[in-house]
Amino acid sequence: MAPAQSQIANAASDVKRCSPHYTPGIEAEAYSAAAHLEADAVQEQHFQELKEQVRRMLMAAVYQPSNILDMIDNIQRLGLSNNFENEINAILKLVHNGYGTEDLENDGDLYTIALRFRLLRQQGYNVSCDVFNRFKQSNGTFKESLTSDVVGLLSLYEATHLRVHGEDILEEALTFTTSHLKSAAPRLSSILSKQVTHALYQPLWKGFSRLEARHYMSVYEEDGSYNQTLLTLAKLNFNLVQKVHQKELSDMTRWWKDLDFVNKLPFARDRLVEAYFWGLATCYEPEYYFARIMACKYGALTTVLDDVYDAYGTYEELERFTEAIERWDIFVVDQLQLPQCMEVCYKGLLDSYSGYEEKLADEGNLYRIEFAKEAIKIQLRGYFQEAKWLKEKYTPTMDEYIPNALDTSFYPMAITTSVGMGGLVIKDTMDWVLNHPKIVKATTLIGRLLNDMAGHKFEQTNEQCASSVECYMNHYGVGEEEAKIALTKQKDAAWKDLNQELLDLHSSNSIPKPLLQIILNLARSSEVIYKNMEGFNNSSALKGFIDSLLIEPVHV
Repeated sequence: MAPAQSQIANAASDVKRCSPHYTPGIEAEAYSAAAHLEADAVQEQHFQELKEQVRRMLMAAVYQPSNILDMIDNIQRLGLSNNFENEINAILKLVHNGYGTEDLENDGDLYTIALRFRLLRQQGYNVSCDVFNRFKQSNGTFKESLTSDVVGLLSLYEATHLRVHGEDILEEALTFTTSHLKSAAPRLSSILSKQVTHALYQPLWKGFSRLEARHYMSVYEEDGSYNQTLLTLAKLNFNLVQKVHQKELSDMTRWWKDLDFVNKLPFARDRLVEAYFWGLATCYEPEYYFARIMACKYGALTTVLDDVYDAYGTYEELERFTEAIERWDIFVVDQLQLPQCMEVCYKGLLDSYSGYEEKLADEGNLYRIEFAKEAIKIQLRGYFQEAKWLKEKYTPTMDEYIPNALDTSFYPMAITTSVGMGGLVIKDTMDWVLNHPKIVKATTLIGRLLNDMAGHKFEQTNEQCASSVECYMNHYGVGEEEAKIALTKQKDAAWKDLNQELLDLHSSNSIPKPLLQIILNLARSSEVIYKNMEGFNNSSALKGFIDSLLIEPVHV
């Protein structure tokens, strides 16, 4: 080692490092054993047979307008919609064009009208919320008689979460339904109480579809009128897809062990399983394997990078490390004289992206890796800005914090993992993502605000850069609870932006629908992971969810 390098190494070893008190991550080994159980060929064949039966039932139900909405809703809630995408698209187009509306115009009940509204909005049709005016009294309030229609209230409640700005009737409906569902829940039948309690905790539109499907199977099975063929198909589908995910996590565990960050970077969080769960929330469909793997690797790596900036590096070290990321060249390690831990992290990052390059090169899409690299550079520039604020003991204004916070969020980078979705994503699409269109800003803001509110106390006790909670408190001179109420309103407004953009972009057909689904799913993942506590830092909060998706099959 050269004298100058020796001096820097010795100086680095004398630095007093921050030691955040992270809870242990979820052990990946527990999930590896399940991956050795191969899918049963008999189950595969049974699945295909049942799928054809359900397809025939679905098409036959077109001639029964009163039943078709329920069937589509059950198919979607049971996690089967990607198996019948063309059929559902065709049927809902008919419904949007007026098919079956005669009955609704005459004597449509609250449940059916709200269900129709929700299904069409979910599909991207900008149907009017004026359909709910019929349920109001002359004084402008909702009819008192509706309070006894719990099924209708629940249907309306779920529909309100697809509202956009200016839809006052849906704001009123959310308040009305929430209040009456809460008061009704204790006296309802077991199955209805379960549905109401779950919906109040986790609205369908903001939930992780795999988790919601698993929950709905148990609810659907308790209903005496359930369709046995549909339920069995849903269970087989869940278990077969689970096998794919188990194998992927096993592969990811080997990759993570080869990097050996757990031993080489003891200051950093080990969050591989949590990162894979987050990848599943982004896109769970088997055909998007590569995008999901990229999301998992990215989540695990950037958690470590986050800790390099928050817990390990001095300002001067981070300045050199950020330059190394900008240059993206393994040979700069010696030139910039990075500390050993940073060198390990840097090499692991570049090696992982090299694997992406090989895969994309084989597909003839090598240019796409540049988008993924640029996204991570943007993110680390944001981390460095936070380090600068921390060094200066400066609490930024909200106007300074939010633009930088959108860069440091995982989500813009996660959206670029869609470069792994094959021919669905082209250069123009990635240019659009990196230019932070309104929909990307909305989903990123949702994630950032939920993360900050959940992790506020943790960050306060671990000498990290001010979060949006502290920035808001400092900017407006208010207390923590008042700040959180205001930030929750901003988060809710971002959901309205997201909903509106989904409608507009579906209508223009300018962005691939699977990419829009990823953007929506990222917002949903925030609602699930950060609900009530910071799930990524407190992994025990997520373990039950992860076990239900990656260890425990559904009993068929």
